[in-house]
Amino acid sequence: MSSISKFASCLGLTSTILLSGCSSIQVHLGMKVRLAKLPVTSIEATLPKDPAIAPGEKTPLVVTFTQPDGKILVTEGQGKGKVLWSDLAITATVVTINKKGIVSLAHDPRVSEGKSGHLDIVVPSHPDLHAAVDIPLRYDYKFVANYSGSAGSSGSNGMDGTSGTPGSPGSSDPNNPSAGGNGGDGGDGSNGGDGDPGGAAPPVQVQATLRAGAHPLLQIAVTAPGRKEHFYLVDPQGGSLTVTANGGPGGSGGKGGRGGSGGSGGSGTPDGQSGRNGSDGRDGSDGSSGRAGSITVLYDPQVKPFLSTLVLINQGGPKPVFQEQPISPLW
Repeated sequence: MSSISKFASCLGLTSTILLSGCSSIQVHLGMKVRLAKLPVTSIEATLPKDPAIAPGEKTPLVVTFTQPDGKILVTEGQGKGKVLWSDLAITATVVTINKKGIVSLAHDPRVSEGKSGHLDIVVPSHPDLHAAVDIPLRYDYKFVANYSGSAGSSGSNGMDGTSGTPGSPGSSDPNNPSAGGNGGDGGDGSNGGDGDPGGAAPPVQVQATLRAGAHPLLQIAVTAPGRKEHFYLVDPQGGSLTVTANGGPGGSGGKGGRGGSGGSGGSGTPDGQSGRNGSDGRDGSDGSSGRAGSITVLYDPQVKPFLSTLVLINQGGPKPVFQEQPISPLW
């Protein structure tokens, strides 16, 4: 193997290791640092995108460290720094945090209502360092409940036609000339498959009642046959819930295969004729969209002033139905 080939091979291997996130290699190359080998005097933790979090939402954590000489170190990920998350020990309450520093709150508000999230951050290699973050929960968020039908599968692509065989050679000898053989015709490409139709959306029922208080919130449950029931707690002052029950989009048709090239005519006196190119296959047709589902809203009389908080979308389906009736607390 040449020196250039060896270099290219090593470079490719190094790139693969770096992309795979091997922390020991990254530390060795100076791309990351280990806190255990560094003096650190203080720590601070923040949620730079939003100090509050809504059910089902994610937000990144950034932890900053100050060294005795004033140099700042920041965690990897959102902070774009060199400090590895594996150097920290984080205890999460109500919320969760993954190995990449992303904080999440469960979709179901029943497990977090009336609470707040909290993170305790310590550095095992520096037991004197500690940071804490309180995370208020917010409900002035644009929630989405998607009960639309599934998308149809795409049609398969057609097969390309085979190329024609070249014609056999003849003779160009003036004393004994012979014609070259004709090239074979190319094969026709096969047609692309049609896309499957999109799935139909189920009938959807929405129940809404008011959680009274100094700051009223809407308790909402969304159900549909064969689908999981979802719960939402929505602040009508800035929040909303969009419920979709559209039919699923049809699958795209497959591409028709290309016709094969005709074989070249053999040389001779005269030369043979080239074969005919095969015809391209027809593209498959796109599948039809599925049927939209109906949407029925059952709402407590106290919810009436806040009905604009609900956004209902079922394109091409029946007009959503609203029914006012007493609705008990949903949880």
